[in-house]
Amino acid sequence: MTATADPRIAQALHAGTDRFTLGVNYWPRRKAMYWWKDFDAGEVRDEFAQVRAVGCDVARIFLLWEDFQPDPASIDAKALAHLAVVADAARDAGIGLDITFFTGHMSGPNWVPQWLLGGETFPAPGVRQVVSGGEPVVPGHYRNQFTDPVAIEAARHLLTAVVTRLHRHPAIWCWNLGNEPDLFSWPPDHLTGSAWVRQMVDVIKSIDDVHPVTCGLHVDSLLRDNGLRVPDVFGETDFAVMHAYPMYADWARGPLDPDLVPFTCALTAALSGRRMLMEEFGGCTALPGEASHTWSWNAYGRDRTQFMASEEDLATYLAAVLPNLVEVGATGAFLWCWADYTQDLWDRPPCDPSGAKHERHFGLIRPDGTPKPHANVLRAFAATNPMIMATPRHTIPLAAMPTSAEYYTDPKGHCVRLYSEYLALKETRR
Repeated sequence: MTATADPRIAQALHAGTDRFTLGVNYWPRRKAMYWWKDFDAGEVRDEFAQVRAVGCDVARIFLLWEDFQPDPASIDAKALAHLAVVADAARDAGIGLDITFFTGHMSGPNWVPQWLLGGETFPAPGVRQVVSGGEPVVPGHYRNQFTDPVAIEAARHLLTAVVTRLHRHPAIWCWNLGNEPDLFSWPPDHLTGSAWVRQMVDVIKSIDDVHPVTCGLHVDSLLRDNGLRVPDVFGETDFAVMHAYPMYADWARGPLDPDLVPFTCALTAALSGRRMLMEEFGGCTALPGEASHTWSWNAYGRDRTQFMASEEDLATYLAAVLPNLVEVGATGAFLWCWADYTQDLWDRPPCDPSGAKHERHFGLIRPDGTPKPHANVLRAFAATNPMIMATPRHTIPLAAMPTSAEYYTDPKGHCVRLYSEYLALKETRR
C-alpha cells in the first residue's frame, strides 16, 4: 500500500491483523438516488463529518450507471468532477470510500441507462421496477450486462475513466464491481459470471494495483446458482463481501435473528477462502415511539409484508450482531444505510407508496438529522476499538462443508443445514 492510502486499511483487508472496520452505505438523506443529478457539495461534507462522528471508517457510495455514463462511449464530465469532490470530502472527514460501479439494482428498482434499454425479456428473474431517466419505464426490458457486447465495453470504459481519475486519491478504500448484481442481470452460467468479474478486475488492476477490488454479492448467491457463485466471484477478487438480512430470510429464527448475518459471513469465507467483510446489513425501523410491527401493502402490483423494528429493538439487534461478526473473523461491518429519506422523496422511486416504501426508514439517522438508538450503539462499539480476530471462535464445522461443486447442487439445502450445525456448535462453545 502506498503512502496515499491508510496502511491500517491495507492490513485489515490483506493481513487480517488490524482494527475491525466500521462503515455505512451512503445516500444523502435529502437526495437518495437523485444525488448525482442534484449534487450539493456542502451536504456531502456535512454528512461525511457525521458519518465519521458515529464511528465509521468507510462510506460505501454508488455510481448510478445512467448518471455516470449517458451513452456507452461517454463519461459524464460533471458526474466525474462531483465524484472527485466527494473523494475530497471523504479525505477531509477522515473516512475511506468503497466505490461501487454499475448501479444498477438499488433499493427495489433497477436503474437502467437509456442506452441499455431493449430486448424482449428481463435479464434477471423477479425484476420489480425499471427506472430510467429518473422515471419508471414500461415495458422495462433491457439487455444483459454480462453478455451484451455494448454493455461490456461500456463497463470497461467507465472503470478506466473513474480509476484513472481517482486511483491516487487518499480517500480510495476499495473498488466494487456492483451492488447485488444478480438482481440486475444473471449471467447464463457461472463460468460467464466469473469470466466477467475477471475481465473487470483486470481493467482495474491494469491502472491500479494498490487498492483492492471486490463485488457486492448478497445472500441470494448462497441460496441458489444465479451465475454469480461465491467461490468463483471471490476467487477473482481481493476479498469477499456479503449482504444479509434475517427479515428477508424464511430460514431465519426471526426478523432480528442475531446469528444469521455472522453465519453468512462465516459461510462466505468458508466457500471462498477469502477474508470477509459484512458489507451490508441492518433493518428498517418503525417511527419513533412505535413498537415493532408488520406493514402490509401492494408493492409493484404484488401483495407484500415487511417487518418494521422498533428503534429500540433494532438497537438491541445491532448490539448483538457486531460482536458476533468479530467472533466469526469478519474484517468489518457496514450498516445499511446512512439515513432515512426526507418526506419530499416519498412519492418517487424507490420510496413511492406502491413501491419499496419501507426503504424510507433504513437509516442510522432520522429524516430530521437526529441519530436513532442504533447509531449510538455503533458509536459505542467503535469506541471499544474492536480488532479483527485472527483465529475466529465461531466458524462453519469443516467436516460439514461440501465442496463448491457439491454446494451448488442444492445451495439453499446446504445453507440451511449448515446454519443449524453452526448454531449447535456455537452453543457447545458457550
